[in-house]
Amino acid sequence: MFKFFRKSQPKESESREAQKKELFQFTKCVEHGFPSKPSALAYDPKLRLLAIGTKTGAVKIYGRPGVEMSGLHQEDVQVNQLFFLSEQGRLISLCSDNSLHLWEINIRDNTAVLDEVKHYNMESSKLKSISACCLSSNGSQLLLGTEGGNILLLDVSNFTLLDQIIYQDVVMQNVPDDFKINPGAVEAIAVHPTNPDKFLIGYNRGLIVLWDNKESNADKTYNATQQLESLTWHRNGTEFVSSHADGSYLVWSSTDSSGPKEPAASPYGPFPCKAISKILWKTAKIDPEPFIIFSGGMPRASYGDKHTVSVMQGSNHTVFDFTSRVIDFIAITRGDEDDTEESRAEHDDPHALIVLVDEELIVIDLDTPNWPLFRLPYVNSLHSTAITCSQHINNVPEQLWEKIVDAGQAQNNAYSAREWPITGGKALVDAPVSRDLLLTGHEDGAVRFWDASTTSLQLMYKLTTAPLFGSDVGSSDNAAGEEEEWPPFRKVGTFDPYSDDPRLAIQKIALCSLSETLIVAGTAGQVVILQMEREEREQEVKGVNVNIVGERDNFVWKGHEALTLKEGDQKFAPGFQPTCAVQLCPPAACTALAFQSEWQLVAAGTAHGFALFDYLQKKEVVTKCTLNPNDLTGVVQDTSMSRRKSFKKSLRESFRRLRRRRSERRRAEEQGKKEGTEKGIEQKDTTPPAEAGATASPTPAADPEAGAAAAAVERKPVERQVEARSTEDFKASLVRCLYFAETFVLNGSQPSATLWAGTNSGTVLIFTITLPASDKRAVDEISAVLAKEIKLRHHAPVISIAVLDKQNRVVPAPLEVQHERAKAPDMSGDHHVIICSEEQFKLFSLPHLKPAYKCKLTAVDGARVRRLDFVNFRSKTDENYNEFDIACLTNLGDLSVYSIPNLRRQLMQSGCIRKEDINGISSFIFTRNGQGFFLSSASEFVRVSLSAQLITLPLCEVELKEGMRPEPEPEPEVAACPEAGTPAIQVTAAEDSETTGAEGAVGEGETLEQSAVEDHNDSRADTTADITVDSVTVNPDVVGDTSTQSAEVVTTVTEVTVGGVTKETNADDDTKATQEPHEETKGIIDTATDKLEDLKIEVKDAVLEKVKAVEGENENHVVEAVN
Repeated sequence: MFKFFRKSQPKESESREAQKKELFQFTKCVEHGFPSKPSALAYDPKLRLLAIGTKTGAVKIYGRPGVEMSGLHQEDVQVNQLFFLSEQGRLISLCSDNSLHLWEINIRDNTAVLDEVKHYNMESSKLKSISACCLSSNGSQLLLGTEGGNILLLDVSNFTLLDQIIYQDVVMQNVPDDFKINPGAVEAIAVHPTNPDKFLIGYNRGLIVLWDNKESNADKTYNATQQLESLTWHRNGTEFVSSHADGSYLVWSSTDSSGPKEPAASPYGPFPCKAISKILWKTAKIDPEPFIIFSGGMPRASYGDKHTVSVMQGSNHTVFDFTSRVIDFIAITRGDEDDTEESRAEHDDPHALIVLVDEELIVIDLDTPNWPLFRLPYVNSLHSTAITCSQHINNVPEQLWEKIVDAGQAQNNAYSAREWPITGGKALVDAPVSRDLLLTGHEDGAVRFWDASTTSLQLMYKLTTAPLFGSDVGSSDNAAGEEEEWPPFRKVGTFDPYSDDPRLAIQKIALCSLSETLIVAGTAGQVVILQMEREEREQEVKGVNVNIVGERDNFVWKGHEALTLKEGDQKFAPGFQPTCAVQLCPPAACTALAFQSEWQLVAAGTAHGFALFDYLQKKEVVTKCTLNPNDLTGVVQDTSMSRRKSFKKSLRESFRRLRRRRSERRRAEEQGKKEGTEKGIEQKDTTPPAEAGATASPTPAADPEAGAAAAAVERKPVERQVEARSTEDFKASLVRCLYFAETFVLNGSQPSATLWAGTNSGTVLIFTITLPASDKRAVDEISAVLAKEIKLRHHAPVISIAVLDKQNRVVPAPLEVQHERAKAPDMSGDHHVIICSEEQFKLFSLPHLKPAYKCKLTAVDGARVRRLDFVNFRSKTDENYNEFDIACLTNLGDLSVYSIPNLRRQLMQSGCIRKEDINGISSFIFTRNGQGFFLSSASEFVRVSLSAQLITLPLCEVELKEGMRPEPEPEPEVAACPEAGTPAIQVTAAEDSETTGAEGAVGEGETLEQSAVEDHNDSRADTTADITVDSVTVNPDVVGDTSTQSAEVVTTVTEVTVGGVTKETNADDDTKATQEPHEETKGIIDTATDKLEDLKIEVKDAVLEKVKAVEGENENHVVEAVN
């Protein structure tokens, strides 16, 4: 029965608790990538800041690289439009629920943050639904066009609607009789560029009105025969352009309302075209021809499915073709950047075009011929094709880093050479100490290298494996683009969600930054070994087939075929170039990958087993099939620990357990009643029934012996019953992890090279590897034999393995020791191995494999481990101290840290990821220094940190000119007066005492004052004044002897606050010094003053009477003492 009890684990010492705070701390650092589901775009030309709103209610602001901040609406709303208040660091968002929100960039914790400071909710009726918005030229008002055709005006200073409403009926009164029909909803509003009192109102059915807000009348009326989409002014204010639903646009003179200056222009007519949803008209400084920029307008029959933005300037004409829907676009002009209140530039002079589409952000250089694209320093489309795997490499050597940069620059010759145009704000983060890489594998067989050293995740280099197998991605698109002459399409952007062959998808990535070797493994069992090269090379890639299953008669592969390696010499650009390709048979997806660059060995596992491959000699070393013959024939072993129990046996054992628990509970209740009767104490069992297979521990008995026993021994922690997994979703033969290490397996004196393989059935296979001498490595063969096999009793999938040296440090790779990046392991013996399964961690001694420590997760917490790594944590105060710990993520989205070797939990962060977010949990990766990355959406990585020493935050600031942001108006204090003119009075007794007698007087004074207030409840309920009685003290000079407790009471009333006005009074000299009150509060102050005088008199009389009563009592006591 002692197996149900265990000794209580000693608690962590105080020094360890303090040390844990120096090592571990959860922080959500930053989001990388493109915002998911974007819906709105805005740009501040003065501060040079870009804002993006999303359908999830997020607002994100970007400046120069390293400057970013974000906010989130409290309600579940979509951001429809964004407006920057120029040069104020403020932003207005219009949301899908017809609400308006004001955001401010403020400084908090030494960095810029985005705060919501005001909001205004519009009525949600159909007629008052906002259909168009425009900010006035000075930013003081926001014009709101509604579905009902009216114009509302929002005062930005106090964020409330003005009483003025421009009703559609009033506008129509000044319209000629020919146009007096219902014009529909307000479709567009455009403020006059030179006269802030005038603006264009465009209605849905084509009516355009130039409204003079100062005179409240319509200056001109223009009528278009087609449905209106958008309006834009010429910079001089004498002309404007309207775009329409038939794919045409019209140029109008603001002084001539008889008709357009020119006939309707249809750039891609005469056949029916799609609507031009937005149009811009910008003048150039050098070229006399203006820029006409618009979205849409494509011929419906031929290119109605394309997403385009066209840019025309004289003879230059380009149609930028995107792979996702265009949301909005903005032209960055030097005129807007240089304009001041005193002077205004003559030309717009646009130099960049920002286009926001559903899946990426594109910035086009309008200064450079042929209009190339800018290379994005952030907001990159991580999901240009779907991300299938990722890996983080920290502290990359400078030599390899430079090679990757050079290879990436050779790929990016087509980008603009100009500097990134969005340069707002100032980054406060120091230059990174470590160069870090984030590698992402994609569905199309590509591997992208991202600079993860800072908060801005920038693409450095792209590796493509598809050409190796004869698949030229994008060749057909380029050929089609060359044949098309009109419209002049140019395909831009990197987002391409379609993969020609799903077998190309990358499943596993392994990079050794010291040997500059990269291994990638794919869905069709292909394993490609690549080496970094600076020069372009032409060579043939050797392919090797490795059969894992062997000659098994009863095995039939029913999956996809293997990829065919391209024969003959191939040209490879500078960068990572393939040296060998291994094809595993059967061609199942690679599920585990490991390689040892010092030994030049790579191991790859699938659902059928694994293979060990020598990539120096390009030959197979050993294969191991993990398939169970019983799995193929359907026979299941009937063991007590088997997870594949029959249904009948499972039911039978379940009923037996229920009956056994019920009988045990009944016996316990009877025993408890018997003991209670003997002691004369009635005890009732209040323990709730067991839930989910767990019961609460009983309270220790009250007698000392039982208490001492409970202190020495505690009940074993409640463990959940781990149910058997069904055979349908459980593949026992699948290899989950592979691991190379040099340690003691055969004996405790001679270490040997080993390969460890963990499977889904809880089996660990240990192979010893015989390596030839270094001078004969290229000639002599390598051999590997199975030395030992471990079968975990709980049969949970093994997801990670690590060998610890005598100092409880994870044994590093030999190359890391050679390059002095890690301490040499202690090879004097006493090694241990940690085997981590989904359900528990277990520490075994080597070479005898005796269990030393165990930590159960599923049985205690009910969670399964999904991601795990061994992390080196460093102290944030002591640079010399570091330790290895286990960091893991469970299927519930919780992050935890466990110590080595005793496997105690050091940190627990619940709800890091929603447990419903399966993609986020499955995409999580740990870094070696305690950070983590996971996909919060298809296009965004979230970076978190478990280390207190390493926290990557976007520290930045935005400098505003003095006086640009208006000071917030103080909110008036409105006096709440249920009865007119009677302010409430609250009396608060001060705490001041000098002597014992004074303390008694003060106590009595407080009681009297409270009773006085209770007698004047009417005044207290009706006023807003605060009266503070600072002191009620006994004057010893008057009394002479403090023992008599008699005194003259000095009451000082120091502060009276009435309606925001402060008055000072003194009760001794009965003088009052008041500040000059506001006119509207004079009546309230006079009433409060009268009440105050009455109250002072009553309080003083009551206190004096009480003092006299005390004096009389003291005299009686003196007489009695004399007698």
